[in-house]
Amino acid sequence: MNKNILLMVDVVSNEKGVEKEIIFQALEAALASATKEHHGDEAEIRVAIDRETGEYESFRRWTVFEDDSEEFEYPERQIKLTYAQKDHPEIQPGEVIEQTVPSVDFGRIGAQKAKQVIVQKVREAERAMVVEAYSERVGELITGMVKRIERGAVIMDLGNNAEAIIPREHVIPREPIRPGDRVRGYIYEVSPQIRGPQIFVSRTDPRYLMELFKLEVPEIAQGLIELKGAARDPGLRAKIAVQAKDKRIDPVGACVGMRGSRVQAVSNELAGERVDIVPWDENVAQFVVNAMAPAEVENIVVDEDAHAMTIGVSEEKLAQAIGRGGQNVRLASELTGWTLNVMTAADAEARRESENQNIQEMFMEALDVDAEVALVLVQEGFTTLEEIAYLPDEEMLEIEEFDEQIVEELKNRAQDVLLTKAIARAERQASVKPADDLLEVEGVDEETAFVLAEAGVVTAEDLADLATDELLEKVSMDEALASQLIMAARDKVYA
Repeated sequence: MNKNILLMVDVVSNEKGVEKEIIFQALEAALASATKEHHGDEAEIRVAIDRETGEYESFRRWTVFEDDSEEFEYPERQIKLTYAQKDHPEIQPGEVIEQTVPSVDFGRIGAQKAKQVIVQKVREAERAMVVEAYSERVGELITGMVKRIERGAVIMDLGNNAEAIIPREHVIPREPIRPGDRVRGYIYEVSPQIRGPQIFVSRTDPRYLMELFKLEVPEIAQGLIELKGAARDPGLRAKIAVQAKDKRIDPVGACVGMRGSRVQAVSNELAGERVDIVPWDENVAQFVVNAMAPAEVENIVVDEDAHAMTIGVSEEKLAQAIGRGGQNVRLASELTGWTLNVMTAADAEARRESENQNIQEMFMEALDVDAEVALVLVQEGFTTLEEIAYLPDEEMLEIEEFDEQIVEELKNRAQDVLLTKAIARAERQASVKPADDLLEVEGVDEETAFVLAEAGVVTAEDLADLATDELLEKVSMDEALASQLIMAARDKVYA
């Protein structure tokens, strides 16, 4: 009985909190490594330790290959089928032959080598235990002691040999964090990688803000108030959208708390970050108005096709609506998911009138109607020929100025124009075809790709080489969209 082995297994297992089987496997690997020294580094050695007695045996192994196999490269641990069948007639390719070899003395295998193997196995086991313990906790808050700071990243000690890292980009800017401080964060990833950090924590993620409110506001934990989303400028300002499931509850008041105690507690945790609590509304326009607070919105124009809104405010409130460095409108945009353009009410009205004028002129030209008919269409909310061509007759007849004859004529003209455009588009597409990589550029759909190709922009590289003004000279489109497509093409081409 080899009591030394059993004793070592017991000691290491108890000290490190690692299963005995893992320690046994580490010892087997150490003994196998030492045995290799007598048979060559290319030899394959297996050591089996009896878990009850501590006794062990060593075996040299050969894998059987077909005689003509191209994978037969290492005679030290591989054997051809013909030779293998001399002693093992029933052996088949892929099976293993084992031969007992003298075992090395456990006391002489080299303490250092055994220690290295055991330490490595124990470390791997500990990391596996950490992953297992924390993989189910992604999305939760966690608190740890700051162990050290490396290049702006914060290393946290969670106890039980577990560490977490707050990457530099997830640390609140200018927040005074020192070794020994207790820090809270949001677990956003647990990685099973062999080296490096495994538990990744954030203090800048908007979800961290939402989890803090769940802690501070009992109504949220009870399901009486729902958090609909959050947006943050870490360390400076944040917006969070809330909705009450019970109409008797004021969601904003509940989140603010008595004399602001609840929101202040959250703000203190975020290094003084100012938090605006926004009431959520199923009407997206009203939701945007709420999100723009404290700025007062005078008018708003919704462009559903572009998923954008133009917001008009008084001239004296323009700076407040935009915020320092565009902070307020940027956070409102992130919170609502809409692209927001802020301008004075006068500018917004002028822009709306200009857009309406352009639509009116388009109707006059395309449908061959006078200004009065085109104006009625604009006033009724029509913006495209498709809306006129395919809107049910009964809905168009609700317009006071139109009778059946006018409606029929307008629909026929609109359909004729759309048919002509479709035929022309098909002819263009037949003569000019965009390259596959152009279609793969983010934001370029099939129609846009053919428009670009017709203008001589056939490949992603062609698009990437253009400046915004050059593209606008070739193709009629929004300046912001043109810039976006060019940058996406450059990301693809020069990545």
